[in-house]
Amino acid sequence: MLITMLKSKLHHARVTESELEYNGSLTIDRDLMDGVRLNPYEKILVANMANGERFETYAIPGPRGSGVICLNGATAHKGTVGDRLIVFAFAQLSEEEVASHKPRVTVLDQNNRPVTTAVAPMEI
Repeated sequence: MLITMLKSKLHHARVTESELEYNGSLTIDRDLMDGVRLNPYEKILVANMANGERFETYAIPGPRGSGVICLNGATAHKGTVGDRLIVFAFAQLSEEEVASHKPRVTVLDQNNRPVTTAVAPMEI
């Protein structure tokens, strides 16, 4: 049996750009992606704290150190520049892997700079 568990989380990511005429996805600063072990083109769930919208898309890497969080294509309708997002990625784990699994979580400041990055403890 496989169990879906949180793998990666960017908390309080601020939307810096919105590009309606794009093929779709969410552009994320590559340094932020690396910090939570989020892969290019990995499926993500995004929650917009400003309006309650939730949507699935995939992550594409933006320039390192830029702090970019860009809503592309149809996702541009799900928020506006300045909105705070929570970006989640999940992994399928075996029952044996669950006990030792620790997701990577980064909390960001208003400029999309890491405030904390941690391996979240699992309490079972």
